[in-house]
Amino acid sequence: MSGPSGGIGGRRGRGHRRAPMAEINVTPLVDVMLVLLIIFMITAPLLASAVPIDLPESRAKPVETEDQEPVQLSINADDTLYIGEEVVPEAELPARLDAIARENEGKDKPRQIMLRADKGLDYGRVMRVMGELNRAGLTRISLVTTGSEGAAEGEPAAVTDGSETRP
Repeated sequence: MSGPSGGIGGRRGRGHRRAPMAEINVTPLVDVMLVLLIIFMITAPLLASAVPIDLPESRAKPVETEDQEPVQLSINADDTLYIGEEVVPEAELPARLDAIARENEGKDKPRQIMLRADKGLDYGRVMRVMGELNRAGLTRISLVTTGSEGAAEGEPAAVTDGSETRP
């Protein structure tokens, strides 16, 4: 005996087919966009410094950042000096540091210098640069390292005891 539709399989009415969906499902689009946003949020801080430097490791806690953007002073393995991402010849370093110190005159806190030096550099070279920083009156110097076993791998950390260096 057949069912009420007159056929086997339980199909009711042959003329009632599902219409194609006319709207785009935005849920997968939103999911992909959120994943891309998260990826960019994670990678953006890693792109802060374009100067490739192999930093030494440290177990120190990262330093709290301030309202005023610190000056990034970098020395790579080829002994090239950078202020930010700009190459600075050795002869111009004292004048450039004096200009940075003059920009900071009259402010409550001295400008913080983040010194990034390749771990393969001679210790004396880094000390000469620190001497130039002190001579220019820039006394808030932080040494930037990568975290060791206890910290996240490759995460930069500024090492300082919180005090100013004195000549």
